[in-house]
Amino acid sequence: MKNLLSILAILFATFTGFSQSDTDKPYMVKTFSAKDITNLKMNTSGGGLTVIGTKDAEAKIEVYIRSNNWNGSDNISKEELEERLKNYELSVTQEGNTLVAFSKNKTDNWGKKSLSIGFKAFIPEKSSVNLATSGGSINVKGITENINGKTSGGSITVRNCKNNINLRTSGGSISAENSSGNIDLSTSGGSISANDLDGKIDLKTSGGSITLDALKGTISAITSGGSIKATELRDESIVKTSGGSIVLREIYGTLTAATSAGSLDAEILELGKSLNLSVSSGSMTVKMPMNKGVDLDCTAQKINMTTFNNFNGSTEKTSIKGTLNGGGIPVTMRVNPGTLTIK
Repeated sequence: MKNLLSILAILFATFTGFSQSDTDKPYMVKTFSAKDITNLKMNTSGGGLTVIGTKDAEAKIEVYIRSNNWNGSDNISKEELEERLKNYELSVTQEGNTLVAFSKNKTDNWGKKSLSIGFKAFIPEKSSVNLATSGGSINVKGITENINGKTSGGSITVRNCKNNINLRTSGGSISAENSSGNIDLSTSGGSISANDLDGKIDLKTSGGSITLDALKGTISAITSGGSIKATELRDESIVKTSGGSIVLREIYGTLTAATSAGSLDAEILELGKSLNLSVSSGSMTVKMPMNKGVDLDCTAQKINMTTFNNFNGSTEKTSIKGTLNGGGIPVTMRVNPGTLTIK
């Protein structure tokens, strides 16, 4: 393998230089003609990854290098940086229609001499993207082709993207906005915020809350350990938590919502194919249209309700079963134990 310092010397001739006093400036930048670029691959063992889709004639990748701050300072000399880089593989290349940015620590030493190497790419918006980092965030904006990525210890941000979006993090939060397509986002240890999404949307977290606003399509939002708040869900939605409350406002369409350890408060403005709500240990309050044909099946420790017009069936303190306005849409509500209030 060629000496890394020799390679870096060549790169300095064509790339912008390193500024030890300004870590916001890239260590180096490499440019490419955008017309032949259709794919991007970026992989780093210790830094963040950012991708921005553009319509520019030129594509580029910026490389950011900083100390991992184990020694209490981000300021290191050029000589110290080059010495530390001997322990790393670092390359930015074009392979056919694919841009490839790669860095890896060649040793098992992650102490105070280690570095954080991140990449920022400006590429054609119609490019497929594959990303992997072991210790940084992932940020993607303005990409209209497939996006795949994973991080073991950082947050994920998605903005203005389309098509298939599949991103994973083992230890950070997720934020998605103004995107559409098949959207699959999951985290093992953070919250999820989603706004203005359209398509087949699958959101999962094992240890955080979920906040949703203006989502449309086939929606699944599931958390094993947090609350869920949603405003304006349309079409078909599944919302579930194993350990928190659920608050739903301006819901249009088919809805399934369940919590195993909290309250559920739902405002249904328009019924879809069905409504299925359940609480295992808490209270439930539901406001829903009373002018539609509905098949009601409700049970709770105690039920509070307004007077139903055009109802045919039985009403008890702990159950309601019958048809409203001639029947039609199945509506099931279960609270055990707890109180159900229907408005």
